[in-house]
Amino acid sequence: MLIVPTPAAMAEHLGETLGPGEWITVDQKMIDAFADATGDHQWIHVDVERAKREMLGGRTIAHGYLTLSLLPRLNATLYRIEKRSRGVNYGSNKVRFTGPVPSGSRVRLRQKVLAVDPIQGGVRITMESTVEVEGSDRPALVAETLSQVYD
Repeated sequence: MLIVPTPAAMAEHLGETLGPGEWITVDQKMIDAFADATGDHQWIHVDVERAKREMLGGRTIAHGYLTLSLLPRLNATLYRIEKRSRGVNYGSNKVRFTGPVPSGSRVRLRQKVLAVDPIQGGVRITMESTVEVEGSDRPALVAETLSQVYD
């Protein structure tokens, strides 16, 4: 876990890879809750019995956007900025869902610090975020994500 005193101190870690972070399990309960929250009830996500018959590996898979939505939770296991008033998601320059996350899989995050740019009252941090799936050679997600962190 990288701990820095201020948002600006993240600039000292340009080019560094953080992680891997801690594993979390993406279970069917989480997938179903995401389906309910978004209205995306495609069978590949929520129909366990059909997935047993028709999906490679016999399991449902998490929504790509569920995997993306886990980034704040996963990145909390990689670094902490001690003196900050708040942080907000600023968006993504690029997001690719490069592999499935079967129900019951564990995922973790690696991030590379690409940029730390000053903004009024803080910094904008650009990260290359890669979500790994335990036992898979292919990541589930590769994204260039941005956040703004204020003093």
